[in-house]
Amino acid sequence: MTLKHALAASVSMLAVLSVTAPSFAQTDLAALYEAAKAEGQLTTIALPHDWCGYGAVIDGFKAKYPGITINELNPDAGSADEIEAIKANKGNTGPQAPDVIDVGLSFGPSAKAEGLIQPYKVSTWDSIPADAKDEEGYWYGDYYGVMAFLVNKDLVSTMPTDWADLASDEYANAVALAGDPRASAQAIQSVYAAGLAANGGDDATAADAGLKFFGDLNAKGNFVPVIGKSASLAQGTTPIVVAWDYNLLAWRDSFEGNPEAEIIVPANGVVAGVYVQAISAYAPHPNAAKLWMEYLYSDEGQLGWLKGYCHPIRFNDLAEKGLIPQDMLDALPPADAYAKAVFPTIDQQNAAKATITGQWDAAVGANVQ
Repeated sequence: MTLKHALAASVSMLAVLSVTAPSFAQTDLAALYEAAKAEGQLTTIALPHDWCGYGAVIDGFKAKYPGITINELNPDAGSADEIEAIKANKGNTGPQAPDVIDVGLSFGPSAKAEGLIQPYKVSTWDSIPADAKDEEGYWYGDYYGVMAFLVNKDLVSTMPTDWADLASDEYANAVALAGDPRASAQAIQSVYAAGLAANGGDDATAADAGLKFFGDLNAKGNFVPVIGKSASLAQGTTPIVVAWDYNLLAWRDSFEGNPEAEIIVPANGVVAGVYVQAISAYAPHPNAAKLWMEYLYSDEGQLGWLKGYCHPIRFNDLAEKGLIPQDMLDALPPADAYAKAVFPTIDQQNAAKATITGQWDAAVGANVQ
């Protein structure tokens, strides 16, 4: 996973829980558990325990479903490594064959096209946003972050509330991106988000609008051509940094109040970056894989990710039902700030990337490094 350094009874039972069955919503969860216990194991890959609260999530699954051993492969693997692990173990039912994967959004459609994953719709399928899942159930979003601002309150007195505010005279030599827009996906999505806010949400012109926004910001002297990091924000080199909120939340905690910092989700241009879950088409333990999916997309599993600062894909559904503990909400920006989150498609992301990386130098003229 790019940000993770950057993510199987009786014959009758197997007929009910066939690997080609698209949904489990009408079947018995207890029966699925028994089938998974008969398989005895679940093999995961690329799930470091300090990423999105996965350590506690894995422990929660073990506690809820005893009798299933979790075999964890290469916690530091990337999304491409996960796909290669499926390809390399097509005929292997041993411990090196992953049952499930957690990968960047672009790998879901490509893995489906290559026949590497199988369909399965979890019981909570309807509460997963339509633009964050494959309609046939081959892959679906698991958690996401949104583009946000981290502000050093020791140096900035007035908090920006939207992208347009960053052009204020108050923020001279203050605004930085957490990457080079000519290479960094996080920075590219920041420019795209600014463009959506500037043009009223029109995807077709968002990349161009984002380039103009940062070109104007640079000309005004508010943009700092330095890759924003927790250290640069704390030191005052980049008092405002734009990045995924889960990164910023972790940075804020690391400061321990020095400096005092605030995370702000902009009022408009709330772009979400999502990871997706899928079950290998060659999973040695397909029922355990389905049970794992049911757990991840249950209220309990979703809150496990949220505790690790990754917004679960069902966040809005949980918030509307009042199921999110107050202490979790208190650690995050206001819940309603995420209500406008949009999930760019692969095609939209690729188009924006081509425009932004290709035209940054000419449109903005800032050598970010």
